[in-house]
Amino acid sequence: MTALPDWMDLPVTGLSANDYDALPEEVCRRIEIVDGAILVNPSPRRSHQNFARRLAHAFEDACGPQFEVSTGVDLRLRDVPLLNRRPDIVVYDASLPDEVVLRPEYCVLVVEVMSPGSVTADQIDKPGEYAAGGIQHFWRVENTDDPEKLRVFRYLLDPTTRTYAPAAVHDGPFTVTDPFTVNVDLAKLL
Repeated sequence: MTALPDWMDLPVTGLSANDYDALPEEVCRRIEIVDGAILVNPSPRRSHQNFARRLAHAFEDACGPQFEVSTGVDLRLRDVPLLNRRPDIVVYDASLPDEVVLRPEYCVLVVEVMSPGSVTADQIDKPGEYAAGGIQHFWRVENTDDPEKLRVFRYLLDPTTRTYAPAAVHDGPFTVTDPFTVNVDLAKLL
């Protein structure tokens, strides 16, 4: 039997924000923290990573200087109990200094590219967490029965309920104008 690394030996109260911030970067790249508990995430498939990178580049080309686009970065949704996610893509206020923790109030759009092992998290858990944090736009990208086709589900925050309402579903080229104008051709991003 292999012993767990020291960083996985959690206190009864779970991992705190300070505990997480003290972890080495190479550890943080593969984990998310939900209610102080460590979730180890396997590396996504190359096709998943390539699609997310290409979509992020399309966002960068379209969003202008007021927004920054990042992939696979920490998003601190709550400090106690610690809730720290790593969305596939996040678009946020470009004026945010690099040393400041990325929080929902700086974000305008979060995208999750669903994998077979993340269905429940991407369809239920993460949208609820992002909406509760007040992030205006959420996109979920899913595979279809056709391996050469993806589907994007777009959601818009209802500020009174802090839940997401469906905005649109796309499985071909589409254009959105909020929070910035971008043309997306899913087939070209595969």
